[in-house]
Amino acid sequence: MNHLPPDSAKDSSPNKTTPIVDDFFLPDFCNVQMVLAVILIAELLSIILMLAPMDTKGTRWEELGVISLFVQWVALISTGVLCVTRPWLKKLNDTFAATTSYLILISTTTIVSEITYWTVRWLTVAETARIDWYSDFLLRNLGISAIVSAVALRYFYVQHQWAQNLEAKSQARIQALQSRIRPHFLFNSLNTIASLTRTQPAVAEEATQDLADLFRGTLAETSYEVRLIDEWELARRYLHIEELRMGDRLTVQWHVDDLPNDALIPQLTLQPLLENAIYHGLEHMLDGGTIHISGQLENELITINIVNPVPEYTKASHRKGKQMAQENIKQRLSAVYGNKGKLIAQQTGNRYQLTIQFPYTQVRK
Repeated sequence: MNHLPPDSAKDSSPNKTTPIVDDFFLPDFCNVQMVLAVILIAELLSIILMLAPMDTKGTRWEELGVISLFVQWVALISTGVLCVTRPWLKKLNDTFAATTSYLILISTTTIVSEITYWTVRWLTVAETARIDWYSDFLLRNLGISAIVSAVALRYFYVQHQWAQNLEAKSQARIQALQSRIRPHFLFNSLNTIASLTRTQPAVAEEATQDLADLFRGTLAETSYEVRLIDEWELARRYLHIEELRMGDRLTVQWHVDDLPNDALIPQLTLQPLLENAIYHGLEHMLDGGTIHISGQLENELITINIVNPVPEYTKASHRKGKQMAQENIKQRLSAVYGNKGKLIAQQTGNRYQLTIQFPYTQVRK
């Protein structure tokens, strides 16, 4: 008998997710990490400018301090302006957004240069701020700003295009892996229903309804990630079909109350693993057994354990099929979460355990 998670059937409506990669090429300059990166890059630029001249009136450290002060002011003010204007720039197409961003950076450099010049002129004697010095200072700053801004904007655009292409390939890969799993589940389910048609037609009808509801929810979902509560519902319907076939030989114990139902998980992650637990484990045992499903959330990392008994000897073809399904799931977790998505298999005697780990993420609104 199945002991189901308490809220598994409350809400199983499809839930689409938004793309992982932002649709705008400019990064979020309000992000603390981006601000730190700008400060670091600005300081590296200051060091380059300090090392460029062959002669200097003061020490290198004094010159680095002056250059750093100016460059950091330009960089941080530009970052602040782009942070504030990003929502508006996002409404423009890439060409106009890039052109406007470029003009913002050049204008910021001009304004800071003017403020610096008049401040120096006010604090020092007039001859240290003569017209030829002003012209050289302004043109030099504008030239460097024009080159650095163009390179930076080009880098942001190319990096964004690369990230979008990588996400598209990952989604296509995940959908291809899903398409390999779905027929495998469908054929096994139809065999179960066919075996019940003559002997227990009412039960076969119930199983058919479960299968129809299961695939209705699966095919209606167009994203590659679904809520954990929807994945529980998918697993519940599959296990109900298997329970009708195996009877008292199948028992499932759930210990997943601590897991957030709104967490996102790649679609069809749990069902193929539960199918393996039955097909490669309980089905070959005379008395069947119990599948233990447990989970926990710790440090924003979700861990799900699936433990089932296995016979001492399993046919090689069955082992091969199990490894293929597990490898598919492992690739999907890696494609979505990188190094944070894992599937670990471990067998001790007649006890087989699968551990799924992935970060806790929610639907972005």
